[in-house]
Amino acid sequence: MIIGTAGHIDHGKTALVHALTGVDTDRLKEEKTRGISIELGYAYQALENGDVLGFIDVPGHERFIHTMLAGAAGIDFALLVVAVDDGIMPQTREHLDILGLLGIHQGAVALTKIDRVPPERIEEVALEVRALLAGFPSLAGAPCFPVSAIKGEGLEALRAHLHAAALKHAKLAEEQGFRLAVDRSFTLKGAGTVVTGTVFAGKVSVGNGLIVTPSGKHVRLRSLHVMNQAAAEGHAGQRCALNLAGVDKDEIQRGDWVTSPYLHAPTSRFDALLSLSNNAPHPLKQWTPVHLHLGAAHAMARVALLERETLAPGESTLAQLVPDRPIGTLHGDSFIVRDADAKHTLGGGHVLDPWAPQRKRRTQERLTELTSLQLPDTRSRLMRLLDQSEWGLDLNKMAIAWNHPKLIDQLTGDAKWIAAGDQNLAFSPSHWQSLEQNLADGLAKFHESFPDEMGPEATRARRMFLAKLPSSAFSALVESLQAGGRIKRSGPWLHLPDHRVSLTPQEEVLYERIRPLLLETPYDPPWVRDLARHCGVDESRMRQLMQKLARQGSVFQVIRDLFYAPEAMTELAAIVTELDQTEAGASAAAFRDRTGIGRKRCVQLLEFFDRVGYTRRMRDTHHLRNPEMFGRNGVARHA
Repeated sequence: MIIGTAGHIDHGKTALVHALTGVDTDRLKEEKTRGISIELGYAYQALENGDVLGFIDVPGHERFIHTMLAGAAGIDFALLVVAVDDGIMPQTREHLDILGLLGIHQGAVALTKIDRVPPERIEEVALEVRALLAGFPSLAGAPCFPVSAIKGEGLEALRAHLHAAALKHAKLAEEQGFRLAVDRSFTLKGAGTVVTGTVFAGKVSVGNGLIVTPSGKHVRLRSLHVMNQAAAEGHAGQRCALNLAGVDKDEIQRGDWVTSPYLHAPTSRFDALLSLSNNAPHPLKQWTPVHLHLGAAHAMARVALLERETLAPGESTLAQLVPDRPIGTLHGDSFIVRDADAKHTLGGGHVLDPWAPQRKRRTQERLTELTSLQLPDTRSRLMRLLDQSEWGLDLNKMAIAWNHPKLIDQLTGDAKWIAAGDQNLAFSPSHWQSLEQNLADGLAKFHESFPDEMGPEATRARRMFLAKLPSSAFSALVESLQAGGRIKRSGPWLHLPDHRVSLTPQEEVLYERIRPLLLETPYDPPWVRDLARHCGVDESRMRQLMQKLARQGSVFQVIRDLFYAPEAMTELAAIVTELDQTEAGASAAAFRDRTGIGRKRCVQLLEFFDRVGYTRRMRDTHHLRNPEMFGRNGVARHA
C-alpha cells in the first residue's frame, strides 16, 4: 500500500513521516535550508507479512500544488496532516478537495504538534476536522490521531492503524498491461538512466521491453528496485525504480509513462466525466483554459463541455479535455483541473474515452456512448456498447483503452466477432442480422434499377449500401450471406442467386465466335476493334456486347475496349497470389516476368485487381486484400 501525505505547509508532514519511518524525505539542500518541502519525498517501512509500506511526502505550499498532485495521483491511502496550533488552513481544504476528486476513499487524520497546545485545543481542532470531513464523502468518518513527532506521543496508535490498513489492502490485479507514472528521472553512476514512479497497473520483470509514452521511445528494463529493495519483478500498487537501457535522462521526464509496448497510445483529446468542486470560485465556461494534472503529468488544456454551456460548482457533466501537447492516459484515469492562474483547484474527474473524436462530440449518439462508458463493470459496459455499435465495436481498441488484454473473453457466445489484421470487430446478433438484410435489400434494388448488370463489384457494393462498415467486416458479411445461400459472387460481382443477365440468340451466336479468340492469347487478348473486324460486325455493336458480357460476369473488362476471359483472369489471379506469398507482394516487374506480357499491360492488370478489391497497392507492390474474390488459390467463382 502507498500512503500519501496531505495538508498545509509547516503542519509537520515531513517530520511525521520521519518519526514513523526514520527516513528524512527532504533530500534537497534547498529544502533543508528553507525548512520546507519542495519536491516529493519517499520513505518505506517493512510490514509483518513481508510486504513494504510506502510513503509519499508532498509539499504543502500552494506554489507546489502541481508537485503535490504528481505524488497524490498514485496513492492508495491519504494521511491528512493538520497542526493543532494552526488548525484548518487553506491547503488543508484544497488538498482534501483534491483527494476527493481523485477518488481516494481510504484515509486517516494526524493532528500534529499536540505538545504545543493544551488538551482543549486538541479536542477543538478534532471537532473542526470531523465537521470538515463530513463535507467530503470519500473520507468522511476517517479516524483522527493526535500525535507529536517530537515527543513520540500517539505515534504507535497511528502506526498500528496504518499497518492494519496496509495488511487489509487488496492488491491490484496483475493481468493488465504494465503502466508506471514517472515522477523522477535521473542518472545513477554505474547504472545509467533511472526513473521512479508508482505502478498503476500490471507487472514488469527485469529484461522486459517497454515503451515511453508519449514519446514512443523503446527501452529495456536493466534492473529494478521495488519499495527501495532490489527485485526481479514489480507489481501494481508498488513504488518502483526502473533502470532503463535505451534512453537518456533528458529523454524521459515527470509526467511520462513507462508501459507495456501495446499500451503506447498517446492522445491529443479525451472525453471524461468532469465534476466541479463545491469550492470552485466560479462556474466553468466553454473552452476555459485550465491546468490539467493527470498521473504525474501537468499540461495546459481547454475544456469543451458536452452537455451544457456552463458548469456550476458542485455539478458534474460530460466534457472533452484538449491538452496543448499529447499525453498518455487510459479509461478510468483520474485527473484534476486548476484555473489558468494555478491559484484554485476547479474540479476533477475520470477519463472515459482516451481517444475522443474532434467532430460530432455532442451528438446524442456520442453522449449515449459516453454514458455507457461510465458503467463500472467491464462486461456490462462492453455489452451495452455492443448494443449501441451498429457498425461494429473495435475490441482491440477497447482492450487498450481499458487495459484489458483478455477483453474478448467477456463476449457472450452469440455475439459476432471478426478477426482481421489489427482489428477484432464485434457485433451484436441483431446488428449483424440487420447488416445482412441491408446488403441483400441493396442488391435487390440494384437488380431492379440495372437489370442488364450482373451486380456491383464488392468494393462498390460496400460504398453503395454499407459505407460505414469496415472492409474486413464487409468481407465477412459477404461470406456469411454466401454461406447461407442468400447472395452469390461471380468474380468481383455480387448478386442475388436468382439474378441472371441474358443474351439474345444473336448475341449468344456472336459470343461463341468471340470466346476462342479471347482464349487464343489469354494473357494478351484482342481489342474490341480487332474482335469486330474478325467477326465482321460494327465496332460499336461489339463494344455493347462485350460490356454486356462484362456485366453478366462472362468476361472481365480491364480497361476500355480490353476484355479478358474468366479462365485467363483465374490464372493471372493465381500468379498474383503466388507472388504475394513468395515475394512479399506482386510488383509490375515480377508480374511481367511471370506472365511474359509487356510492363504497361501488367500495370493495367494489377490496377484492375486493385480496383475490384482483390489486391491493395502498397508503394510499388500489390498485396492480397480479398483472396476469396477469384476463389481459393486463384480458382475463379462464377454463377
